[in-house]
Amino acid sequence: MPEVQRMTLTQFLIEERRRYPNASGGFNGLILNVAMACKEIARAVAFGALGGLHGRAEGDAGAGAGVAINVQGEIQQKLDVLSNAAFVRVNEWGGHLAGMASEEMAEPYQIPERYPRGKYLLVFDPLDGSSNIDVNVSVGSIFSVLRAPEGTDAVSEQDFLQPGTAQVAAGYALYGPTTMLVLTVGNGVSGFTLDPNLGEFFLTHPNLQVPADTHEFAINASNSRFWEAPVRRYISECMAGQTGPRGKDFNMRWIASMVAEAHRILMRGGVFMYPRDTRDPAKPGRLRLLYEANPIAFLMEQAGGRASTGRQPLMTVAPRALHQRIGVVFGSRNEVERIEGYHTDPSDPDLPNPLFNERSLFRASA
Repeated sequence: MPEVQRMTLTQFLIEERRRYPNASGGFNGLILNVAMACKEIARAVAFGALGGLHGRAEGDAGAGAGVAINVQGEIQQKLDVLSNAAFVRVNEWGGHLAGMASEEMAEPYQIPERYPRGKYLLVFDPLDGSSNIDVNVSVGSIFSVLRAPEGTDAVSEQDFLQPGTAQVAAGYALYGPTTMLVLTVGNGVSGFTLDPNLGEFFLTHPNLQVPADTHEFAINASNSRFWEAPVRRYISECMAGQTGPRGKDFNMRWIASMVAEAHRILMRGGVFMYPRDTRDPAKPGRLRLLYEANPIAFLMEQAGGRASTGRQPLMTVAPRALHQRIGVVFGSRNEVERIEGYHTDPSDPDLPNPLFNERSLFRASA
């Protein structure tokens, strides 16, 4: 059979740039630097325990013995620390960025004075799903590119507080059986697979589209006692299956890695929910708006899906803080719109459904 000639990520970006004759090429350089960081992380993840990078990172000796805790109050894994360092190191020198923000850093990262400053901002979660590392389940990196305000010498938190509609590009890298980079630059969604022999990403999944209908949903059912009524209603109807009001059977999935969940949905459809709940009033949502929810929302919308808080389109939310958390629903358009409809439907607020009775798996024990 004749060899398939595939476009490289570099070639793809050049083709996209040709749509904008006045573009300088700095944007392409930024995306290629992000891809380089992802390659470095992919290599570290692939070595697994052989690389000595499994387990928790150690805390600062000056702050007392113990494990490292990030700004989110979460225990850092060794690969969390390595991945964050890779993103910073590979991207700070290129002259494309005015600053960066990360899940692992409390404040915005300033570009060192020895490097030129650019006109973009990079926000990222360097290693999503890191709790899966030690059990060899897929993890990933998520990133988003914004334009930096003009005329600032040092970036502030306020500079990053832009709605998802302001994103210039977004994507993720998935470190699974193969390493993939999935990217949107506002002209659809494309998937690239890393050739480990050549060290190059090749276009393997052009024009990804999320099916409008699905038989799959993903949610952490252990939180069901904290869900709001519209979410309980939706899950109850899905669990009722073919004999219930939906008239069809559903499958439930849960990987505990949003990158892996998003990738499955891009490949074959589905709906992912980490909704607002009542567990912690200070954290009405679990996922971070700027560097988790918004980039995934951009990808979903560009692929024909939908992303929402349940009450409004995700990308229209005005951010209030760098590490702001938010409830998230995304995936197949018809299912997301159904969930949104339940949030605006005042009927049956208490949902008297057998699935939520005393003996149900979805009801907290007394």
